[in-house]
Amino acid sequence: MPERVALAWSSGKDSAWTLHRLQQAPQYEVVVLLTTLDIAGNHVTSHGVPAQLLARQAKAAGLPLHRVSLPWPRSNQVYDQAMAAACAQLIDDYQVTHLAFGDLLLEDVRAYRERMLQGTGLQPLFPLWGSPTSRLAREMIDSGLQAHLSSVDLSRLPTHLAGRRFDHALLDALPAHIDPCGENGEFHTFVSAAPCFAEAFAITAGEIVQRDGFAYASLTAAGSDPADIADAD
Repeated sequence: MPERVALAWSSGKDSAWTLHRLQQAPQYEVVVLLTTLDIAGNHVTSHGVPAQLLARQAKAAGLPLHRVSLPWPRSNQVYDQAMAAACAQLIDDYQVTHLAFGDLLLEDVRAYRERMLQGTGLQPLFPLWGSPTSRLAREMIDSGLQAHLSSVDLSRLPTHLAGRRFDHALLDALPAHIDPCGENGEFHTFVSAAPCFAEAFAITAGEIVQRDGFAYASLTAAGSDPADIADAD
């Protein structure tokens, strides 16, 4: 029987591509998505994506969504405690043995995640690790994956790129020092179509809000139902 996997789900392209990769690996079965949200604004941490859109993605992926609400600001200790509790619940509720991440290159981030899972009973998985980001970004787009930039770091990119489609034209326009996958935090994305989704949904990018050195795009989906939030556990 395949190993049961929980996937750390950020709502972005790397999470979606990790799910796609794992669905192609017969030794693994992704059974639940795990997401952290800002408890005050009910938005995905770092990405600024509202929980309603997150629920829409989980529905498209056909997977349950386990949400962890976190205060802001917060310490590493608070985060570690919340994640340890989440891991215990995932083991109890879904009998998972692994927690997968969409990290690509950052050694310190991988080391932190490995330390975080020590003693939890879960093993870390990094299916995309070491993938050349320039090739990976193009592969995602060519697969039919559709995403918008949900947030950009204003110290690295201009405000107007928030809400922009993640496509070949964007990659061609990015400065040479910007990672094509935004692996250094230059930008984050929200995915509305991917090989791992049973159905795509249309996204509209509206107002851009600047906050704490980042620009966040207001994203909405056609036909979103506020009741979708209740579908997440």
